[in-house]
Amino acid sequence: MKLVSESFLRSRRTLKGTVLHLWDIYSAPAPSGRDVLALLSLCLSLAAITGGLLYHWLSKTLNYSYDASVQTACIYSVLMLLASFLCHPLRCVLTMTLPTVCTKQGRKLLVSASVMIVILNVIPNITLNVGAVARMLKCTTEGFTKSLLNSSEPLNKAKQDLVEEIERVNPWSNLNYLKQLAQLTNVDVSEVKDRFRTMIGQIELNFSHTTVLLQECLLLSNRILAAVFVVLLVVESSRYLKSYLSSLRFGNSSKELLQKESNRASRGRPWPPILPLRCRIQSHECPSCVIALLVVTFYFFVITLIVTLDHVVYHVVKLIIPWLLDFPSTSVTLDVSYKLKGFSSIPCIIQRSCTTQELVNFHREYTWSYDPEPSLCHATTSAPSRGVAVLLGCLCLMSYSLVFLEVYAKRLCSKICASFFREQQEQQEQQEQRSEYLRKKEQNVFTITLGESSR
Repeated sequence: MKLVSESFLRSRRTLKGTVLHLWDIYSAPAPSGRDVLALLSLCLSLAAITGGLLYHWLSKTLNYSYDASVQTACIYSVLMLLASFLCHPLRCVLTMTLPTVCTKQGRKLLVSASVMIVILNVIPNITLNVGAVARMLKCTTEGFTKSLLNSSEPLNKAKQDLVEEIERVNPWSNLNYLKQLAQLTNVDVSEVKDRFRTMIGQIELNFSHTTVLLQECLLLSNRILAAVFVVLLVVESSRYLKSYLSSLRFGNSSKELLQKESNRASRGRPWPPILPLRCRIQSHECPSCVIALLVVTFYFFVITLIVTLDHVVYHVVKLIIPWLLDFPSTSVTLDVSYKLKGFSSIPCIIQRSCTTQELVNFHREYTWSYDPEPSLCHATTSAPSRGVAVLLGCLCLMSYSLVFLEVYAKRLCSKICASFFREQQEQQEQQEQRSEYLRKKEQNVFTITLGESSR
């Protein structure tokens, strides 16, 4: 067991020494002749790995064509290799892009990705469920319309029975006014259904064109956002390096502590020891974290409301559709009453007494029903995706974690710059030692002066 632990510790020390040696070669401004091949291998490996990731991002996420993705990845890999191998500051900038992802730019990317997921998955699911209710209402309305149009059949039956009754009583009567009624009661149901079908097909075609256009706009905005994100990463890293090289105090987290110590010294208070910065977040870093937390909370609160609306709409639709399917049929009764009275003209002339008699007394009831035909109506609802909700939750947690990781990412950027520009770091340390020496000397003078005045 002891041999295993010693072997593990030895391997760990060897690995650590190798990594540190490779990092020294990678961060050196002018490597020696024997280290050039190692630097070229490191730059080639980084160019190949990042080029493969770029190809996967372009082809799978941004939906570029295979040829465009391969060409872009190859051009990027060649430029990345040349820039990182030949230019020391560019190598530092490209190295700092990785921790820069954990800063404000990374949060913007995660929030934008969450918004895209909501637009591409949650909102279409809401419209699909609302459209299911609309299709059910359309189908039910078509059933009622069909029943209403088919109501001409009982009307024609009533007319036919009435005509037969009158012809039975008086075969020589003129029934043209009743025969004209047939032209009003005969309705071409198939023509009306064809018009309905054409109108609905045109609406669906327009809706499909709008959906395709929306997807193309979202894909274009996603590509533009990705390009802007990459440019901002490089610009942010370059700005940080420029500020680091032009200001000795930039990126130094002990700046505020030294300022506080100077203020305490001027007031004659005892000097606290200067402790090295650990994982603890300093007080001057808290306001930026709080503001970032509020911004992230606002975005994900809106996203949570939309996801909640998706679940509410789904459950409401699940309650409405069974009610529409159980819609009862409506019965209608047609009551037809027809009385025909007549008199003879001869008694009226001779006896001057006209008496009328009932010739026809027709009274019948015709019943039919308006049936929406719910059995022919089918509506498919779409349940909210749990995977989308879990993905949005993970993005939310990652965004919150990046708020705190931004502090450590800035410190890591400072250490990377210090590794690539050791002379600048040595000047900064010498400046800090000189400030510390002057501070202690000023403290001693102040103490002696204070002692003499007390005497």
